[in-house]
Amino acid sequence: MSRAACYAGRMAFVEQLEAWKSERLAPILGAGRMSLADGAPGEATQLLQIALANEINVSELAAGWMPSTRELDVKLAFARQAGDEAGHFQLVADRLTALGFDVASFAQADNPLFQYLRGLTTTVERIAAGLFTLESIAYGVNENFMALCAQRGDDETVRIYRAYIQPDEQAHQQLGQRLLASYAITPELQLLARDTVGRLLEIAGTTRAAAAARLGTACFPGC
Repeated sequence: MSRAACYAGRMAFVEQLEAWKSERLAPILGAGRMSLADGAPGEATQLLQIALANEINVSELAAGWMPSTRELDVKLAFARQAGDEAGHFQLVADRLTALGFDVASFAQADNPLFQYLRGLTTTVERIAAGLFTLESIAYGVNENFMALCAQRGDDETVRIYRAYIQPDEQAHQQLGQRLLASYAITPELQLLARDTVGRLLEIAGTTRAAAAARLGTACFPGC
């Protein structure tokens, strides 16, 4: 079989995994849309602090994976992700400052999702989780959050997400697709990727549900 045919076969796996991921992501996004339809509560500064925590957690995660990632293209993908997410942190921090929040008082918090992510050790797991899935969650929940901001007339927050954050999240996720096609090359590695996607979505659903109960809304941003 030619190299092109092998890559096409692996891309077919990625497309199937994308569809499977989307099915399991739907309840998380649906919960946000339900909150939006019900007139989601929550102050903008409170919800943006969640984004602030997510952005710095992802930036640190991707940077932390770099030294133990041997594959140069994957290492550089994590470097790009770390830098982009740090940039998102600054954008959100600047918006919070404009809204009157003292960013110096921000306290970074940990959660089971990032505890799970930090425990991943293989390249395929890290691609499947950190790029392919985490960024899909972020893109979807951010779309809900942008709709909430638009509903409230917060056009500046919508602009920041639309112009800067969402294009990066989409690019990271697409990069994850290409890297999975390059590295999930055996049935065993493809199963590992699928299991990682499923486990991450399970933890994300539980973590976001707990946060929603605390906040009174499931419509809040991701990373």
